[in-house]
Amino acid sequence: MTPFKKQRAFFKFMKEKLKNKEYNQVKSRIKSLMFGSKMTNGLLFKLLIYTLLISLGYVYLYPVLYMVTNSFMSMSDIINVAVRWIPTNLNWENYRIVWQDLNYPQALLDALILAGVPAISATISSAFIGYGFARYDLPFKKTLMTLMIMAFIIPPQITMLPTFRMYANYELLGSIRAFVYPAILGQGLNGPIYILLFYSFFKTIPKSLEESAQLDGAGPLKIFTRVAIPLAVPSIIIVFLFSFVWYYNETYLAGLFLRGSDMMTLPLRVEQYINEFTAIYPEGSRARELMQAVSLAGNILSLLPLLVLYFFTQKHFVESIDRTGITGE
Repeated sequence: MTPFKKQRAFFKFMKEKLKNKEYNQVKSRIKSLMFGSKMTNGLLFKLLIYTLLISLGYVYLYPVLYMVTNSFMSMSDIINVAVRWIPTNLNWENYRIVWQDLNYPQALLDALILAGVPAISATISSAFIGYGFARYDLPFKKTLMTLMIMAFIIPPQITMLPTFRMYANYELLGSIRAFVYPAILGQGLNGPIYILLFYSFFKTIPKSLEESAQLDGAGPLKIFTRVAIPLAVPSIIIVFLFSFVWYYNETYLAGLFLRGSDMMTLPLRVEQYINEFTAIYPEGSRARELMQAVSLAGNILSLLPLLVLYFFTQKHFVESIDRTGITGE
């Protein structure tokens, strides 16, 4: 082979080698882009995650979007089959009807009192009880915890009749005391859950902190208020928010225990208002069709305080859930 042919063969070999190298580099970049280095930062994985998130978000947001759009519809929009999502114009009359007929400011104030006072009582009592279970060897401790869990497992419909008769004997019916007194005793709405939350959190606090405070002369109550409670702020936030939301949305127990009272939860007040209004008009009448939009407007107004509460406490709520998972020594 002549030197010229050898040179041509060498350049051809180098050209093919560079092409293969460039091809491998492009292939490696595409693979890295699609799958990532650890299969968690690739394009396909992110596409799958975003698809799932968007799908779940649509499932949860669909009822809210339906309520918001239909609450602004007029009667002509409701009976018009061509109007489904976007109303022809924003009809604020539905909100005005609910605001005026319900006396919304007073109804909201009553609902906040009915939810806030029992929630505060439940938070304080469950903190005391949870700390006692976590730190002291009480007589029949396991039996008491078993009974507490059983009180949560048993459906409230089974114990509703004796509970109602007991509240009637103690003259608690028709008053906020029917919610506050059980919350103070740790047996309010979902009370055992709050106790277990505090119990689990206080078990993670190192005993050396309390022993140090005890050496400095602090008593049990001072140790609880000065050492345990400041560390339990995340649990306090979670328990209060959960309790507040559950009491705020309660309709079954509120309708049973607060019957005859001027104070009731806002969702229950909206439900009773819609039922009383629709009962006047016959089935299939246009007035009932109009009440569909009014009912949705009432639901939006009852949901609005919770959205505002979450908007202002979102950061603390997320941080609290994250911090309650921290273990002690």
